[in-house]
Amino acid sequence: MFHIMVAEDDTNTRKLMCTVLSQNGYEPIPAADGVEALELLDRQHIDLILLDVMMPRMDGYEFVRTLREGGCNIPVLMVTAKETAADKVLGFKAGTDDYMVKPVDDEEMLLRIAALLRRSNIVNSHRLTAGGTVLDYDALTVSCGGTVQELPNKEFMLLFKLLSYQNKIFTRRQLMDELWDMETETDERTIDVHINRLRERFRGSEDFEIVTVRGLGYKAVIKNGNQK
Repeated sequence: MFHIMVAEDDTNTRKLMCTVLSQNGYEPIPAADGVEALELLDRQHIDLILLDVMMPRMDGYEFVRTLREGGCNIPVLMVTAKETAADKVLGFKAGTDDYMVKPVDDEEMLLRIAALLRRSNIVNSHRLTAGGTVLDYDALTVSCGGTVQELPNKEFMLLFKLLSYQNKIFTRRQLMDELWDMETETDERTIDVHINRLRERFRGSEDFEIVTVRGLGYKAVIKNGNQK
């Protein structure tokens, strides 16, 4: 069972979120603010954190910065009434993985939690297999047929992302937001350049291909359906 911390200072909201999580098979761990959340992390295994921004003693921005500076990579879903683009940029720059604006739709929250947990498990495994092709997250290498290629960071992360969610369509904007710095001046055409480089590298692959979905974006298709 996944343990999900709910760091929220509003008692009713915290109880409601914990109830929703319990009803959907998760073990909720409540915390009234960032300080209490940090204390709980020292003695309790946590798989994901639902994090409010406006809290006493330590707000959500400071909390997630503290986590990341300490080398903690637990997925964080920031849930807040702050809804401007500037607020979201602050959240992502601090180190959050995803962002939702209150009032929260329970179904959407559960879907985002499931997606973050899947991503975390893939990254923590450090390896991804698609047929006879193996991606090593630590070494940024792709092995196939006895040949090992070390890819530039962005190319590797882009390929890893696409192969992690076979047949899922990602827009250029989604890929830019996740893989490039929020303040970068690079535009979405950079994605096309990196996709073309990956296609050239793996043109003869018998395991996968990167498909353009016209008007939407890109997806990876596993040819033999043997992803692990």
